Amino acid sequence: MEKRVFEFDFRGRKLIVEHGEMAKQADGAVLIRYNDTVVLSTTVVEKKVNLLADFFPLTILYQEKLYSVGKIPGGFIKREGRPTDNATLAARMIDRPMRPLFPSDFKNAVQVVNTVLSVDQDCSPELMGLFGSSLATSISKVPFDGPVAGVKVGHINGEFIINPTPEELEISDIDLTVAGTMDAINMVESSAKQVSEEVMLDALMYGHDAVKELIQIQKEIIKEVGVEKMEYEHLVIDATLKEQLEKEATTLIDEALRIKDKLEKYQRLDEIKESIVTFYQKKNEGILNLEELQELLTKVRLVLEEIEYNVFRKIVVLEHTRADGRKMDEIRPLSTAIDILPRTHGSALFTRGQTQSLSITTLGALGEHQILDGLSLEAEKRFMLHYNFPAFSVGETGRYGAPGRREIGHGALGEKALLQVIPTEEEFPYTIRVVSEILESNGSSSQASICAGCMSLMAAGVPIKAPVAGIAMGLITEGDQYTILTDIQGMEDHLGDMDFKVAGTKTGICALQMDIKIKGITKEILKEALEQAKSARFKILEVMEKQIDKPREEVSKYAPKTLTFMINPSKIKDVIGKGGDMITKIICTASNVTSVTDINAVKVDLEDDGRVIIYHSDQEIIDKTADMIKDIAREVEDGKIYEATVVKVEDFGCFVQVWPGCEGMVHVSKLSQDRVEKASDVVKVGDIITVKAIGTDKKGRLNFSRKDCIEPKKEK
Repeated sequence: MEKRVFEFDFRGRKLIVEHGEMAKQADGAVLIRYNDTVVLSTTVVEKKVNLLADFFPLTILYQEKLYSVGKIPGGFIKREGRPTDNATLAARMIDRPMRPLFPSDFKNAVQVVNTVLSVDQDCSPELMGLFGSSLATSISKVPFDGPVAGVKVGHINGEFIINPTPEELEISDIDLTVAGTMDAINMVESSAKQVSEEVMLDALMYGHDAVKELIQIQKEIIKEVGVEKMEYEHLVIDATLKEQLEKEATTLIDEALRIKDKLEKYQRLDEIKESIVTFYQKKNEGILNLEELQELLTKVRLVLEEIEYNVFRKIVVLEHTRADGRKMDEIRPLSTAIDILPRTHGSALFTRGQTQSLSITTLGALGEHQILDGLSLEAEKRFMLHYNFPAFSVGETGRYGAPGRREIGHGALGEKALLQVIPTEEEFPYTIRVVSEILESNGSSSQASICAGCMSLMAAGVPIKAPVAGIAMGLITEGDQYTILTDIQGMEDHLGDMDFKVAGTKTGICALQMDIKIKGITKEILKEALEQAKSARFKILEVMEKQIDKPREEVSKYAPKTLTFMINPSKIKDVIGKGGDMITKIICTASNVTSVTDINAVKVDLEDDGRVIIYHSDQEIIDKTADMIKDIAREVEDGKIYEATVVKVEDFGCFVQVWPGCEGMVHVSKLSQDRVEKASDVVKVGDIITVKAIGTDKKGRLNFSRKDCIEPKKEK
C-alpha cells in the first residue's frame, strides 16, 4: 500500500493526514498530525454477524498513552491501567455523533480505536480522535453516513475562537464542543460562565461553520483513498407478517402508551409483546426448526418495537398529547427537602415526577483534592461531582461495581454545571465533593443531580455565586412536523429524536449537552429548545429557592472549620522540620493524639506562597495549632527587646528561647556590663532574662545581648 500524505491549514494550524504506512491490516487507518498532536485512528469490522442481535455492537476506544506527554505512569505497575475519566469522556464524545450515522439494520461488530501518541496541549487530541475516527471509518468498507467532525469554541471579549488553547479557555466564558455533519449539528457538550441563550446559539452556529471545513477536508481524502462499501446481511421482514402484527398490536400498544404511571405502562407493554411472541412461538413449534423459530420471534419483536415507536410519535406530534397527559412545555410535579442526613456536611433531596436524586456535600482540606494522572496540564481538582445509578432506581436488579461510561458522563455534566458557581480557593479554602445517589429514575437524572447538588452545597454553607437548575428537553419529528418537549421522561428519551440538557442560573447557561438520533437539527429547533428550556429552568429555580434561597452563613458543626493566615514562605521548611518532625509534633500536640493519621488530628495545608490553612471541627484546636505555627514562623526583629528563657548554658555563653521554635545565643561577652569568665556565673537553665536582638552569625543563627538591656552603672 502506497503511503499518502495530505496537508491542510485549519484555522492557522497545520493538519496532516497520513494513510498507507501504519496499521495496514485494519479496515481503515489514518495517522492525524495536528501541529505536534499525533493520533492513530483505526476501524475494524467483524466479518461474522449476528442478525438476531437487538443492538448495534459498536465499540469506540480512546487510549491515552502517558509517553505522549513525557510522563511515566504512577503507582507500582508503571503502565497505563483502566481509562481515566477524561479518556472515558473522550470516547463518549466520539461515539455520540458517530453512532446515529450507521445504518439502523447493520449488525456487524465495529471497533474504532484511537491511540494518542503525542500531545501538543494547544491542539486537542480528543477532537483529532473524532476527526480520525470518522475518517478511518469513512475510507473503510464499513457503511457509514458520514463524515462527521467536531471543534471547540471559546468566547473572549465578545469574539468567538475555534479550538482555543488552555490559556485562552481560562479566560473564555464558553468551553463548547460542537460536532455534526455537513448539514446539521448532532452533538453538543459545553460549560459556560452564565452566558445568554443568544450567545450560546451564535457559538453553536459559529462552531458548525468550522465543522464544515473539517468535513470538506475529509471528503477530499475519502475521494482519494476510500474503498467501496461492503454489502451486509439484512434481516428481511415479510410484509404480510408486518401487516398482521400491526392489526393485532397497534390498538393494544396505543392504549398502553397512554397509561400515566411508568411501571404500570412498561408492565402492560411487556405483557402485550410477550403474549404475542408466545402466540407465534406456540403456533410455529414443530413446524420450524429452532434456528428458524428464533429468527421468526426476533422479527416479531422488531415489528412490535417499530409499532410502539410509530404509535408513540404520532400521539405526540399529531395529537399533541404526552404519555402522562402533560402539556408539551409542562414540568412534572416538583418537591425538595434539605438536611435529610444529620451527620453529613450538607444534604438535599430533589424529586421531579418519578426521578429523584439525594445529593450529599462533603467538605475537606485542600490537601484532599483529587490528583489527576492524565494527559492534560491540570494536575489536581478540588471540586468533584460523582453520580451513582443503582439498578433499584428503575425497579431492576443489576451489576454493582465501578462506575460505567454513563455514570462518569452524567457526573461530569453535573460537575461542569455547578463548577461555574463554586467559590475560589481563596474565598472558600476547601476541597468539595458532591455525590448524587439516584433513588428513582424516569428521565434526566443528571439534571436532578444538578438541582439536588446545588441545594446540598447551599445547605453545607458553600458560598456559591448563584443557584443552578437543570432541565432536559426532547424532540419528536414526524415528516416535516416536529414537537419540542420539556422535562422528558425515559420513554420520550428512548423513542424520541433528541436529548437536550440545559443547566444554568437566572443569569445564563452554565452547562449544555445534546445527543440526537437523527442526522442533525436546525438552528430554528435549537433556538426554540433553548428558549423553552430557559422558561422551565426559571420555574425549577423558584421551587428550589423556596426551600433554600442562599448559602448558609456557617458550615455544619460536623464539617471542618478553617483558619487561613500567611507566613514568610522561607519559614515553611522550619514549620515542616527535618523529615516532617516539626509539623508532626505540632499536629499531635495541638490535637492531643499520637499519630497524624488519627481521625481527630488537625489538618494543616502549607502552600508555597506562605499560605497556611488549618482545618478541624474544634476551634480551640485550630487556634492552638495556629499559635504553634506562628511561633515558629515569627521573625525576630533586630534591635527589639524580648523576654527569653535560658534553655542551655555553656562556658562561652547561653542559649535562650524567645518563643517555642525560636532560639538564639547570648555570648558570654554580651551577658553583663562587667567581665564574665563563664556564663554559669551569671545565669542558669530556666532563668527568664531580657535580651536584645543583635543580628545573626555567619551560619545564620540568631544572636542576642543581655548587656544592652541593662542600664549602665552610675559613677559614684
